[in-house]
Amino acid sequence: MLPTVAIVGRPNVGKSTLFNRLVGKKLALVDDQPGVTRDRREGEAHLLGLEFTIIDTAGYEDEDPHSLPGRMRMQTQAAVENCDVALFMVDARAGITPLDEEIARWLREGDAPVILVANKAEGKSTEAGVMEAFILGLGEPIPFSAEHGQGLADLFQALLPHLEREDGEEHEKEFYEDEESAPLKLAIVGRPNAGKSTLINRLLGENRLLTGPEAGITRDSIAVDWMWTSHEGEERPVRLIDTAGMRKRAKVQDKLEKLAVSDGLNAVNFAEVVVLLLDATRGLEAQDLRIADKVLEEGRALVVALNKWDTVEHGSALYQGIKQALFDGLAQVRGVPIMTVSAATGKGLDDLIKVAFETRTAWSQRISTGVLNRWFEAALEANPPPAPGGKRIKLRYITQNKTRPPTFVLFGTRLDELPESYRRYLVNGIRKELGFGAVPVRLTLRSAKNPYASK
Repeated sequence: MLPTVAIVGRPNVGKSTLFNRLVGKKLALVDDQPGVTRDRREGEAHLLGLEFTIIDTAGYEDEDPHSLPGRMRMQTQAAVENCDVALFMVDARAGITPLDEEIARWLREGDAPVILVANKAEGKSTEAGVMEAFILGLGEPIPFSAEHGQGLADLFQALLPHLEREDGEEHEKEFYEDEESAPLKLAIVGRPNAGKSTLINRLLGENRLLTGPEAGITRDSIAVDWMWTSHEGEERPVRLIDTAGMRKRAKVQDKLEKLAVSDGLNAVNFAEVVVLLLDATRGLEAQDLRIADKVLEEGRALVVALNKWDTVEHGSALYQGIKQALFDGLAQVRGVPIMTVSAATGKGLDDLIKVAFETRTAWSQRISTGVLNRWFEAALEANPPPAPGGKRIKLRYITQNKTRPPTFVLFGTRLDELPESYRRYLVNGIRKELGFGAVPVRLTLRSAKNPYASK
């Protein structure tokens, strides 16, 4: 018998979309209209080596037990009572509703372990909705996108302790192997006519994308699957995403170009590593820094590539000038890899892809709590937190709650008084001492107690 996992939540939060993704088939009907699912639906789920029975339940509604919604709720309750673990799904876009709080109260009273999933968490704009889910008293919410498959690795990690068999170590091994062997989702971004499509054509060895001297030829974000062969002969899959050139907002007049720029930014959301391609003959402009800042805001790993390097003069001085400008303009992530390439000749492109894979590895790594807190204790000893007003800020411990991007939660007291400079000290230490390099690292401060801890 496989272990069972029940998906619960109010109507229209994406339960059936997650069900379909885990079973690998569109067994459950999905629609924007709430209440499409009425009966319990079961399927055999596969998640990075974990196998279990997944149960899709009707949206939980607070209705009379004799009404149709009430009978649907009773089906949901029966599923939870008999499952090994419940996935409680909320909508990060909509935020927490009174019905979410009602469901959370019911789940806390039951015996089934609960994993909180904040769905529809694509992009930075939904972070507030994810953080709001802490008030439900069910622990750390997993930022997730059932529609796009984001967060599956974190869901695996959360499910593993509850579904682990005797061969649990093998599951871990399969998980990490699967992460490393998965296609690298690589977006190429930059100002118009920087040579993005030419670069992709050179990598693919064919004229797959339309190119030309006119700015704005590429309008759609185009994904192309490709197998990269390293210098050592190792083959690794890559999904290349070519995006429309991003110009200053004032110059984006044409409606179609507005849609294209929006599509380009959207492609950044679903990439793992983003290459910002610069035209080396034009140097670094303010728009390049804005694009880089957008990539880092979204938590994506960034690599800068200086294209048309075969045509520049005084290369060393130009390289140092661009490096210093990036250092000054991207203070939050200093040390971003800067590669010199030529899309026209292919020079430097193999090294670019190799660095992109290495950057993804750093972006995806998870540090054990033991190693993390040994570093943390040493960091506090070397530079204790300040004591504003004579009262010391107490930093108790730190944990990594997610990867991609690496995100940490710091627990303590009076954290609202912790200076930003000290927070930067910790973030820089995490990057330098724990091997994260120049990938974006996020640090959340939490001093409030769980309001339901005594219940």
